[in-house]
Amino acid sequence: MNRRSKLGQIALAVLLVLGLMLTVVACGNSEQSNNEGNEAEKPVVYKVGTEPTFAPFEYKDIETDEITGFDIDLIKAIAEVSGFEVEIQGMGFDALIPALQGGTIDIVASGMTIDEERSKQVDFTAPYVNSGLALAVAVNNEEINSVEDLQGKTVAVQIGTTGAKKANALKDEGIVKKVLTYDTIDVLMAELTKGTADAVINDLPVTQEFINKGHHEIKIVGEPLDSEQYGFAVAKGKTELLEKLNSGLQTVMENGTYAELLEKYNLPENAWPK
Repeated sequence: MNRRSKLGQIALAVLLVLGLMLTVVACGNSEQSNNEGNEAEKPVVYKVGTEPTFAPFEYKDIETDEITGFDIDLIKAIAEVSGFEVEIQGMGFDALIPALQGGTIDIVASGMTIDEERSKQVDFTAPYVNSGLALAVAVNNEEINSVEDLQGKTVAVQIGTTGAKKANALKDEGIVKKVLTYDTIDVLMAELTKGTADAVINDLPVTQEFINKGHHEIKIVGEPLDSEQYGFAVAKGKTELLEKLNSGLQTVMENGTYAELLEKYNLPENAWPK
């Protein structure tokens, strides 16, 4: 083989190597570009905190062990029309606002009443449910029929709720003798049934749902104690997220989804904050 042939073979080999390198680089850049494109297409995921013993608004499905309820379906519907996704996390009710402030969660969807004290800590959406507080007693209790009958009595409440706030206010007024605080609805209702407490002050729709599910050992007495409205909460200053939630809420109220959820969870028409 002459020198010229050797040089030709070497040149050809170099060209082949260079071509292979360019192909690898091009594929790599194409793959990176596709990955970046896929990442760009991924929707934002917001973490939603809730206390899942508050049926019909949030509770665990006994078959799937997943958290469901009116609030959960509503926030998912809002997410769908607004182009984001949600990840539901269960936690204690009194831990929700600290978790929001600390950035552990992005949204509270947990039957949270909009009030002045909480509004100093978080930002609320427009109200999505009209609610109120109910006074409940054991079904055989004929002594307590109104707030006035709570003189010297013991009242059970859930920690961090407006029911707890109302009971403590009645205690400060010298009406209620003692307030017992529990973490979840099922526990405080059990204490009422056992006679540990004389009465329970809790959200009206939740107490009614508890009775509807077969707990006929409890009854609601008197008129609703206060008029309340629920809102979704975000951390102070999260204006963009708040606007997404409000816009999405308005959309699902207008497109019929909200009305369907009211019917699905047997909530009365007057629960709609029109």
